[in-house]
Amino acid sequence: MPSWPSTVPQGARTHLCCHNGRHCETAVTICTLARGTHTFNQVCQMGTQEHRLEMEKIAKNIHFDEPVNIQFTSGTTGNLKGATLTHHNLVNNSRFIGYRMGYHETINRICLPVPLYHCFGMVGGSMMNVVHGVTCVYPAPSFEPEASLQSIQSEKCNILYGTPTMFIDTLNHPNFDNYDVTSLESGIMAGSPCPIEVMKEVNDKLHMPKACVAYGSTETSPVTFLTFPDDSLEKRCGSIGCLLDHTEAKIVDETGQVVPRGESGELCTRGYSTMLGYWEDKAKTDSAISPTQWYHTGDIGIMDEDGYVMINGRIKDMIIRGGENVYPVEIEQFLYTHPAIEDVQIVGVPDKRMGEEICACIRVKEGMSVSEQELKDFCKGEISHFKIPKYVVCVESFPLTVTGKVQKFVMRADLVEKLGLQHEAP
Repeated sequence: MPSWPSTVPQGARTHLCCHNGRHCETAVTICTLARGTHTFNQVCQMGTQEHRLEMEKIAKNIHFDEPVNIQFTSGTTGNLKGATLTHHNLVNNSRFIGYRMGYHETINRICLPVPLYHCFGMVGGSMMNVVHGVTCVYPAPSFEPEASLQSIQSEKCNILYGTPTMFIDTLNHPNFDNYDVTSLESGIMAGSPCPIEVMKEVNDKLHMPKACVAYGSTETSPVTFLTFPDDSLEKRCGSIGCLLDHTEAKIVDETGQVVPRGESGELCTRGYSTMLGYWEDKAKTDSAISPTQWYHTGDIGIMDEDGYVMINGRIKDMIIRGGENVYPVEIEQFLYTHPAIEDVQIVGVPDKRMGEEICACIRVKEGMSVSEQELKDFCKGEISHFKIPKYVVCVESFPLTVTGKVQKFVMRADLVEKLGLQHEAP
C-alpha cells in the first residue's frame, strides 16, 4: 500500500486507517503521474482479447449479491462508515435511475463534475455509460465551475449533474454569460435539499426545464426517490419525488408506527438497493437496518397523497428551541428568496435559556450586503417568530465534504467559538 500524498485530506486517509486494513491490497492515490502508474488512456489501450476472455471467466464465478464496493459515507455528521454494496445494488440502481430520466429512449451526453468515487457520480453517472449507453463528459479532476461551462459548450452536453452548491457556484460564476449552455435540457440535483430559488434559476438560466431532484444515501446505492422530468416546477422544487421502482418507503413516528399521509416522521426505505451492512461493524448496521430490513434514513419527511415526499431535514439537525421543533430547511428555503443571499445554512447553537437558538450562516452575493437587523426584519410576519434567527453570520464558504455536502457539525463547533457560546450549553 503506497503512502498517502500530502494533498489528500485527513478525512480521506481515515477511510482506510479506521477500518481493518488487512483486506486492502491496492490503494489508488490522487497525485501526479508517478513511476509505475498509468494514465486512463494508457489503461484503455492495454486491453486485449485475452483480457476479455479472462474477465468473462472471472464473471462466471461472481454472484450477483456478492460485495463489489465498500463505499464510505460522506461524513456530514463526522462519522465515516463503510457501506458494503453488491453488484445487484449498484447495477439495478443505475438501471432504474436511467429509466426514470429517460436515458434508454434517447442519445444523451452527461456533463459529470461530481466525484466519481461517490455513489452519485459512479452509479448515477459513469455507470450510465455501461447500462444505458450514455456518453459521460468529465470536465476536470475536481469540481471547477468554469470547466463545467466549457465542457457543456464544447461537448454540447444536454444533461448536467451537481449538488445544490455546485449549481449555485456555476450559476454565479463571473464568466457564466460568456458560455453557450443552450444544449442543456435536463439533469440531476442531489446531495442536499434543493433550494426553490436555485431550481428556478437552473430552469431559466441553464435552460434545464427537465432538471430533476434525487434523494438517497450511500447505504441505498444511492437513489431511492427521484422526480420525473415532466413534473411541475412546484413538485421538482418542493419534493424529492416518488420512489424508484422495486423500492418501498414508510414514514414512522418515534415508536415505529406508520403515520398518516401529510404527517411528519422518520423516512424509512426497503428494497433491492439497501446495503448488506457497514463493513465489519454489526452494531452500527443493526442501528441502521431493522430486523425486517427497513433502512432508517435519519431524515424527517412528509408523504402526500400522490406519493411525493418532502424532506424537512435531518433528525440530528433539527433545532429544539424552547420546546418548539424547528426544521432548518424551512427557514433556508425562505431566506433564499432574499435578493442579497447567494447561499444559506441554518444551524442550532447552544443557549442556556432556550436550549438552542437559531443561527443563519449566509453567503452574500457579490456586490451586495445585508445586515443582521435587515434579515430579521425580512423574516418578520413571513415566518413564525420563533423561527427567526437570533444570530446572523456572513461567511465566504461553508465546510464541505469532498462530495460537496455541507458539514453542519463543523459549522456548529466553529459558531460556538466565534459567537462565544462555550458556556451556553444547558
